[in-house]
Amino acid sequence: MRATLLATMAIWGGNLSVVKLLLTQLEPMLLSVLRMSAASLALLALAAWQRTRWPALDRRTLTALGACVLLMVYLNQIAFSLGVQRTTAANAALIIALNPLVSSVGAALLLGERLHGARLAGIVLGFGGVAAVVLNRPGMALGTAGLGDLLVFASVLTWVSGGLIVQRLSARLDTAAISTLVTTAGTLLLALHVLLDPGTGWVDPRTLPLWVWPTAAASGLLATALGALVWNRALQVLGVARAALYVYWVPIFGVGFAVGLLGEPLTVWHAIGLAAVLGGTWLGTRHR
Repeated sequence: MRATLLATMAIWGGNLSVVKLLLTQLEPMLLSVLRMSAASLALLALAAWQRTRWPALDRRTLTALGACVLLMVYLNQIAFSLGVQRTTAANAALIIALNPLVSSVGAALLLGERLHGARLAGIVLGFGGVAAVVLNRPGMALGTAGLGDLLVFASVLTWVSGGLIVQRLSARLDTAAISTLVTTAGTLLLALHVLLDPGTGWVDPRTLPLWVWPTAAASGLLATALGALVWNRALQVLGVARAALYVYWVPIFGVGFAVGLLGEPLTVWHAIGLAAVLGGTWLGTRHR
């Protein structure tokens, strides 16, 4: 499970560069709908191939699933896409790296998980490693705090809050079914939002380069569909607090892909950050 989760973090890290490239051609909300649509179709096809038997859902379960749809897909995508537009990449990376801290506090408050010293040390060490990489990346500079920073932090809160609900739901529902239902319903909400929003920046599909379609589809299939399956399974197996520590790897892999694909220079801070993330993940996830 942990190796699969780490591979997913690598996909998410590489997906940052892919999304940056796609945003040169598409408006953020349109791109979100396109990527989420590809993910939903893939999850539905997988469910049909596996002949998934959908469980009977009572009102309480439906309410919990509805909350996940709003938090983990609809509000998360809106807050993230609009937030990244309004802040610097360095600010966004640091704020997203707060995910493990928010997850651990949330799990302690709402799920009764113990926030022991080793996990706290892992959180601090991992966040320090991410900060070392992001803040010392050549050409990077922190911008002023503002609405964009608040929106990115809101995306972290919505993702973590939904994850806490998924961890509870996974005790009685299959995580693959949760991923399919939440992703599909969230995509429909995003599509409705785009259709009803008069400010949507529509583009003529015929004017887009051909590479946009397969790239967006691959991003949705790997980063969103596969990522949702692995992440929700990790929440069930490891719990929110321990699974969230792996999010520290996303900025590390993101910088790695930027170095390899975009030719950005590699510095000693990357090695320091990598060592800190390795140590923080081990401390936060090891059994006591």
